[in-house]
Amino acid sequence: MSSLRNAISRRAHKERAQPQSRKKFGLLEKHKDYVVRARAFHKKEEALRKLKEKAAFRNPDEFYFKMIKTKTVDGVHRPESQANKYTPEELMLMKTQDIGYILQKVQSEKKKIEKLTAMLHSLDDRPSGNHVYYVEDKEEAKEMQSSSSKNGKLSFKDIPDNIKRKTAASYRELEARKSRVNDLEKIYMDMSLQKELQKKGKKRKLREDETVCPSSKPVYKWRSERKR
Repeated sequence: MSSLRNAISRRAHKERAQPQSRKKFGLLEKHKDYVVRARAFHKKEEALRKLKEKAAFRNPDEFYFKMIKTKTVDGVHRPESQANKYTPEELMLMKTQDIGYILQKVQSEKKKIEKLTAMLHSLDDRPSGNHVYYVEDKEEAKEMQSSSSKNGKLSFKDIPDNIKRKTAASYRELEARKSRVNDLEKIYMDMSLQKELQKKGKKRKLREDETVCPSSKPVYKWRSERKR
C-alpha cells in the first residue's frame, strides 16, 4: 500500500511570497525564520528570568574581593590595572629568561645555517670547481650518471627538474634562515639594552656629537662608581 501511495502524484505546496502591496517590508518571513527568531527571544527571556531570580534571592551580606578590585564603566565590569603586579626582581628574572630563550634560538639557527651551507657548498672562503648534487634514491642517481656520461661533464641543462627544484628550495631556506638570525640578533640586543637600563646606577643618553661611532640606536653612558 505504501508503494501505491507514493506512486500517486501530489501537489507540491509552496509558501506564498510577499504580496505586492507589502513589498516595502522586504521578504516575507518563513516558518523556519520565525523558529530561529522565537528561540533567540525565549533564550534571552530565560536568561533575564534567571538574573531576576538571583537578584531577588541574593544575600545582602555576601562579599567578593572583585567588588573592590573592579569598577563599572558604561555598565561593563573592568578589573584594575595589573601593571605593578610583579616586583622589579621578578621582572628582571623574566627578562633574563626571555633573553636566554632568544639566545638559544639564535645559536640553533646558526647551526642549521652551517649545515645548509656545507651541504650546498656555498662558502665564500672555500671555492670548489666541482659541484655535488644530492639525490634521494637510486633511480635519480642513475639518471644523473646517464646524463653526465654522454658529454663527460654534467651541464646545468642535463640536471633533472626535481633536483633543480630541491636545490632552489634549499637556497631559499638558507636565505630565510639568515634573515631570521639577523632579526633575532636585533631583538637580543634590544632586550639586553633594556635589561641593563633597569639596573641600578646613574646613566644618561649621549648626544650625537658625543658618540665616537655614530649609530641610529641610542647610546648610554653610566657614571663610574668606586668599588669598595
